[in-house]
Amino acid sequence: MRYQDLADVSCSITRPLVVFGDRWTLLILKCCFTGIRRFNGFQSALGISRSRLLDRLDRLIEHGILVKAESGEYRLTPKGHDIYPVLLAIRDWGDAHMAPEGPPVRYTHRDCSGEAHVRLGCDHCGAEMTARDVVPEPVSPG
Repeated sequence: MRYQDLADVSCSITRPLVVFGDRWTLLILKCCFTGIRRFNGFQSALGISRSRLLDRLDRLIEHGILVKAESGEYRLTPKGHDIYPVLLAIRDWGDAHMAPEGPPVRYTHRDCSGEAHVRLGCDHCGAEMTARDVVPEPVSPG
């Protein structure tokens, strides 16, 4: 199955893979959140080919995640900012399972210097949850 075919799958985890299903896209977004905004900055930070970088930037623009300003800078849209918790969740998993020497970077709260983490919680009672607490239930159309 090609990435574009995933756009028609009725699953809110599968559909975003059309946009975020390769490492370069997530790494470009990580760079955006660190303040990189120019084509050459992305290329220098990632060592990605010009054609692949242009393809990924165009895809992010097409999906409304980035906009290209007249200055040539690529800027996150509100939709783009909404991906940040996903990146932090990947970071939390990487720190827990792939960083035996400890986290290489701390992501801290500007106001109090506490560490930023993503938590799964119930929108009704506020309880913290794990995958064992979640039951996927199909939503009936209409």
